[in-house]
Amino acid sequence: MPAPFDQTKFSGDDDYTVMFGPDICGATKRVHVIFNYKGKNLLIKKTIPAETDEHTHVYTLIVRPDNTYEVRIDGTKKESGNLSDDWDFLAPKLIQDPAVSKPKDWIDEPKIDDPVDEKPDGWDDIAKQVADPEAEKPEDWDDESDGEWEAPMIDNPEYKGEWKAKKIDNPDYKGPWVHPEIANPEYVEDPLLYKYDSHAYIGFDLWQVKAGTIFDNIIVTNDVKEAEALLAETYTKHIGAEKKMFEDQEAKKKAEEDAAKNKADEEKKKAEAADDDDDDDDDDDDEDKTEAKAKTEL
Repeated sequence: MPAPFDQTKFSGDDDYTVMFGPDICGATKRVHVIFNYKGKNLLIKKTIPAETDEHTHVYTLIVRPDNTYEVRIDGTKKESGNLSDDWDFLAPKLIQDPAVSKPKDWIDEPKIDDPVDEKPDGWDDIAKQVADPEAEKPEDWDDESDGEWEAPMIDNPEYKGEWKAKKIDNPDYKGPWVHPEIANPEYVEDPLLYKYDSHAYIGFDLWQVKAGTIFDNIIVTNDVKEAEALLAETYTKHIGAEKKMFEDQEAKKKAEEDAAKNKADEEKKKAEAADDDDDDDDDDDDEDKTEAKAKTEL
């Protein structure tokens, strides 16, 4: 962010020179690279996918004095190009000539109806639907109360649709008309697109709906080697161990979940077995009572 700047009132509405980093929200999973140019915030035209797993990632933006750029993730180049090509910094070099318009007699239809193709006799006599020949009048149908019975309609298998003449090549076809272009009088080259008068402050502008993400380690430097050295020290050296620890934790979590599920299944089986035993005991008691009653009556 440029000076002057009140750090006690930092918000997403503050002016900035560059906004860079991942945006993961719903279907959006991209890396934002936004430059402020003459009061307008310009978003990169290309889509750079952001990382969406739970590991640490490093995002690097390199802007060079020749107005080229490069975006790296975890030290690997993901996108690069020219500032004037991938952002709308400048007006287009060429515009359509406003003094020229498409000629009224320009023919750009490659195909036309065959003028000698004629509709076959009887084409329009074929109905789209016909009465179902297999339908039968219900036995309980009363013409006086229900009205005259009519068979339901079904699609006519002989119906061929609306007739259309065959298409042939248009002998007068001139091809697609291309609007002539001229130099844009509003285009002004700017060899200093990369340059800002002030980079006085750095901040995190964050909106999280899911807790747990940590942001750390910003470096702004004019030496790519210095940034690469920090990457090696803070990321490359530790990412292998981090992934191993993550995998171990996930394996432990899965083992605990499996153990809990197995325990629940065993307890459920024991409870069902106990219910079956109770039912058998009740049946035995009923048999004993019935037998005792029979002996008493005898």
